[in-house]
Amino acid sequence: MDVAVNEREAAFPALRERLRPECERIIAQYERKRSALLPMMHLFQQYEGFVSPQAMRVAAEMLDLTQAEVEGTISFYTLFFRKPVGKYVLQVCRGLACSINGAEEIMAYFREKLGIGHLQTTSDGTFSYEEVECLAACDKPACMQVNLEFVYSLTPQKIDDMLAAMRAGTYDVAPMAQTEAPAATWSVAQDAQVATGRKSAGALNQPSPDNAGGVGDAAGIIMLDRIVNADVDFYERTRERAVRDSRAVSEVVESNGSSHAGH
Repeated sequence: MDVAVNEREAAFPALRERLRPECERIIAQYERKRSALLPMMHLFQQYEGFVSPQAMRVAAEMLDLTQAEVEGTISFYTLFFRKPVGKYVLQVCRGLACSINGAEEIMAYFREKLGIGHLQTTSDGTFSYEEVECLAACDKPACMQVNLEFVYSLTPQKIDDMLAAMRAGTYDVAPMAQTEAPAATWSVAQDAQVATGRKSAGALNQPSPDNAGGVGDAAGIIMLDRIVNADVDFYERTRERAVRDSRAVSEVVESNGSSHAGH
């Protein structure tokens, strides 16, 4: 494991305890604890520079969520970084208004000056570059965000001045925390099974894509056995039938020549 990763992980327990009072204050603002997930993760990202696995575990523990629920939420939002990024995240708008006002040239200029492309980070870890959808500043194209702060009416000269100030440490926008050196990209590759749409064992080698298979796949049989043999409560939220505690309850009401079931 990388030395920087070891150092960050070793320092994390102290950070967790430092941020615990603020996390508890955030949680207390909501009727349901899980509603505090997003602001909590923004808080940890502010101090770590990205949402680390350790931060997600803390959120799961404090909010009574599974780790899968936390990661599923974090992976949905593009402003949460699940891998380390540069000190300056440069997000250039490629929306319609910006595109017809020189955004293509601006993006090409950024790629040339930085030597990287979309979703990539410079080798020194200073800059992460991303081309994003409309930033809703259509009156001042072409625009971008630097660590979520807007920059308007971009020109090559403005870009040169901006990058020089960032490298010199004199830029108006503060750099992001960077507790771990970023890799060449912060993009998270899809799981191979998700990316290829892999089927369950019983559905493999079926000639028809509409055939779910089932032969050789014991999962369905096991689930059926559990339903039949276990003491399980079922709830059906329809007017036709309600089944609970393994007892079917139904009542047929004749009205205007038609049947309605209720419970």
